[in-house]
Amino acid sequence: MNLRPLNDRVVVEPVEQETTTASGLVLPETAKEKPQQGKVLAVGPGARDEDGDRMALDVEVGDIVLFAKYAGTEIKIDGNKVLIMKETDILGVLEGVTAGA
Repeated sequence: MNLRPLNDRVVVEPVEQETTTASGLVLPETAKEKPQQGKVLAVGPGARDEDGDRMALDVEVGDIVLFAKYAGTEIKIDGNKVLIMKETDILGVLEGVTAGA
């Protein structure tokens, strides 16, 4: 299934944190923090300004972004968790970083 976000919404695939610490301890699911980094999978066309013109988004498909801890709405698509959030919930774009790094 394909999901096309509307207006200034963005679909982000959260990057889960490591399940093992540097010392080799395995973290249980309950000890993990909510991810705050993810890969942009889809972007909407942008919100409209007062004149009805579209305002382009600052993020693009493939960008690795940082977002607020409880940002967006989590849904499952084809068994994968994704977040749909407003572009304003994105705090920044990580330059020169690949997903999971």
